[in-house]
Amino acid sequence: MLDLAVVGRLGGDEFAALAVGTLVLAIVSTQLTFLAYGTTARSAREFGAGHRAAAVAEGVQASWIALGAGAAIIAVVYPAAPLIMRALVPDAAVAEAATHWLRIAVFGVPLILLSMAGNGWMRGVQQARPPVLYVTAGLLVAAVACVLLVHGLAGAPRLGLPGSAVANLVGQGLTGVLFVGRLIRESSDRWRPDPPVIRAQLVMARDLILRSASFQICFVSAAAVAARFGVAQVAAHQLVLQLWEFIALLLDSLAIAAQQLVGAALGAKAFGAAKANARRALLSSSAMAVALAAVFAAGFTVIPRIFTDDPEILAATRVPWWFLVAMLPVAGVVFALDGVLLGAGDVGFLRTATLLGALLGFLPLIWLSLVFDWGLAGIWSGLLVFMLARLAAVAWRVRSGSWLR
Repeated sequence: MLDLAVVGRLGGDEFAALAVGTLVLAIVSTQLTFLAYGTTARSAREFGAGHRAAAVAEGVQASWIALGAGAAIIAVVYPAAPLIMRALVPDAAVAEAATHWLRIAVFGVPLILLSMAGNGWMRGVQQARPPVLYVTAGLLVAAVACVLLVHGLAGAPRLGLPGSAVANLVGQGLTGVLFVGRLIRESSDRWRPDPPVIRAQLVMARDLILRSASFQICFVSAAAVAARFGVAQVAAHQLVLQLWEFIALLLDSLAIAAQQLVGAALGAKAFGAAKANARRALLSSSAMAVALAAVFAAGFTVIPRIFTDDPEILAATRVPWWFLVAMLPVAGVVFALDGVLLGAGDVGFLRTATLLGALLGFLPLIWLSLVFDWGLAGIWSGLLVFMLARLAAVAWRVRSGSWLR
């Protein structure tokens, strides 16, 4: 969000390039969210059963996967960046700027993945505070560097849009080093790859990757269709989508708490505690979502101006903004129950439910928006239908009680 606000002052093309570049980087990195979510579930089960060393060992093996997958992503994305951007953005200047940004930013992917693995095992052993400190340290460094390098302040070189990528790379490096250092201290000599554990993690990863892929296919399709409506439309779409992702992370804090507490309770076979934690997560997440909806409804004329003063982009944000507000109460329930089911390791169900919601709800409306020229209203209607489908699925699953088994 800070990047959007800083780069947004350079102009509409740079803003759109950053928006699309950020989307692609998120896609290639978040396909491996199992390094956080899957590792949390597995580590929490071991920790709840009283096997702390085994819980930390899950983090070691997840870190090996992170390094290998990160290197593979760099090898693919760096040479393919121009093709990816030209496919997503018809405007040549925006595509070229986004390519330059992505080719720098992609070197941060292994660091992002190491941080995911670190978050995963530390959540599993119920250490919630150190990851906050590690991530915050990296973000603070990146925030200062972004302002200095993009605009050339305080004697720093004026790099423009690429300065954003360089700044993030520096911050991600610091966070990655902090997580790896903690893992080394906790794991003593258990640093060799353990093929059986890695295989078990990859089995869970299969379902989580398919689930993440369905999200990202939808978001890429939405960005590609929005780009066909013009630079202002794609910039506005990505601005509101970035706010949506920010809110999702806020709500995810409660979902992650549910995940680690439910996972530990099930590891200890404390089924009553697992149900109680699920209820608390649902009530807390719903209350937070409603409060956020009220804030964004009240700030619809103020908040977008934090990121850009371009009148065309500001005008285009009005349509997706109210979809965002309407979806927040739904998201409060969906994300909390997602956390409960992830903590229970019920990833097969989550995979199927998400794929069906994407294929039958989100994607058809996105592409119909292009065919019938529905604009951003059609795209965001697809996202709303997707969220409602997920709501129905996870609510039914949790009420069934099968996740306890």
